[in-house]
Amino acid sequence: IHRYAMLGVLDEEGYPVREMGVLQNPAGGRVTTTLAGRPCPECGNPTVIKKDGCDFCTACGFVGQCG
Repeated sequence: IHRYAMLGVLDEEGYPVREMGVLQNPAGGRVTTTLAGRPCPECGNPTVIKKDGCDFCTACGFVGQCG
């Protein structure tokens, strides 16, 4: 993918830079989501999940109680 990105054919995520008429784009385009979880005590977003046995906020990086 890196070589195609360097040539300007694909972007860094592997998507075509321009329409080539070969494939259709998926409806709705690209979507990014965050994992839903408990409210973070530091930033307030509902994004605290368990990661490697510890509470972790996917929005701000807060690390809470482990175990």
